[in-house]
Amino acid sequence: MHTRIFLVRHGATALTAEDRFAGATNVQLSDEGREQARRLAVRLSQESITAVYASPMDRTMETASILAGPHGLPIVARDGLREISHGHWEQLTRAEVEAKFPAEAAAWEEDPFTFAPDGGESGLQVTARSLPVLMDIVRTHPEGKVLIVSHKATIRLLLSSLLGFDPRRYRDNLDQNPAALNIVDFKGPVRARLTLFNDTSHYDMAATPAVPSARLSKWWNSGGGAVPM
Repeated sequence: MHTRIFLVRHGATALTAEDRFAGATNVQLSDEGREQARRLAVRLSQESITAVYASPMDRTMETASILAGPHGLPIVARDGLREISHGHWEQLTRAEVEAKFPAEAAAWEEDPFTFAPDGGESGLQVTARSLPVLMDIVRTHPEGKVLIVSHKATIRLLLSSLLGFDPRRYRDNLDQNPAALNIVDFKGPVRARLTLFNDTSHYDMAATPAVPSARLSKWWNSGGGAVPM
């Protein structure tokens, strides 16, 4: 058995550049995001993709629709692939969250895997609903090439689980750009190898990726130091 998963983050939205918490907010792709997806669609057009799955959010469904176009495939929405919900933080900037909910913000920075803001989800809850969906897709397509469109936190949590990373550090250790391509090869439903990670060469022709800023944890953005335990 060999299943290849093309795991894609949705394209940029109007809120991407604003650094707002919008996991459960149903925002649309921006024109930039649609162009990112179109370029990835060209890149993947010669692949023998056999199925397309996506989170049911508008931004993921539109990205999936653009990518599925050259293959003439329907999109199967799976709720488990949706983005983490930030509860009453939704649509606030990080600075606003730190000002309004300082204790919650500090707890989340220390351990985003087990902590959740009021009304939101922890990374553990996201993993518990998304990983079984991924395993089910792999089992359903034992020799296929499958496209999955999901979200930044969900993808990072899935990769942390598959690769055995400390899931408390998923925001420190892993980045995901808009419309980034990841390739995960499965030999059986629980044996996975990351073959390509966070690749945006279809729209970013820079020789090397830029150093990430504002997309990762406060520890990373502040320049490092002791990692909280």
